[in-house]
Parts: sequence; C-alpha cells; structure tokens
Amino acid sequence: MKIRKDDKVLIISGKDRGRTGKVLKTFPKENRLTVESINMVKKHVRPKKSGEKGQIVQMPAPINVSNIKLICKNCSKPTRIEYKIVPREKGKKSLKIRICKKCGKEI
Repeated sequence: MKIRKDDKVLIISGKDRGRTGKVLKTFPKENRLTVESINMVKKHVRPKKSGEKGQIVQMPAPINVSNIKLICKNCSKPTRIEYKIVPREKGKKSLKIRICKKCGKEI
C-alpha cells in the first residue's frame, strides 16, 4: 500500500468527498485505512460497571484506499505516488522512496 500512517489525504469519493484528514491506521490486507474525522459511525457501548450508563460513541470507520489521494508535503496538492530505488553503500540494502508525481520531490 502506498499510503502510510500520519500521511495527509484527500477524500475523492463518497459522502465525505473533498474533505482532508490524517491517516490514523492502515489495514494493508483489506486495502483499507481509517482517516481522522472521516466516515464517522456511531457505536453503542454497554456500561462497564454497575450504575454506569451506556452511551453512543462516534468513531471513524475504515474506507477503501481507492477513494483517497495523498496530499504532497512540498507542493500541498493531491497527487499520485511514484517509487524510486536509491542504491546505498556496499553491503547495505537500497532504499525505496516515495516521490510526488506533480513536483518530483520526495514525500
């Protein structure tokens, strides 16, 4: 998955289209992720102790990765991601870095 935790993203489809937020958690096997204050759902919580009241809690639900675009840190525009492999010194693994398709800088 090309998008990671703490990335800033733009929602491109669905009920929250046009809104931006920070990625809280990713689920790579399901190709989904949760974004801060996007796709909020209500969950009914039972009381944990006697005498305590139950409540309704709002929490972000996961959305599909195809419905979002990454916002570049440099040009602050929604963009696609390109990968570049940078060789390192002898004996060390090469690095795989993410690059913005619009400005060409490292994300």
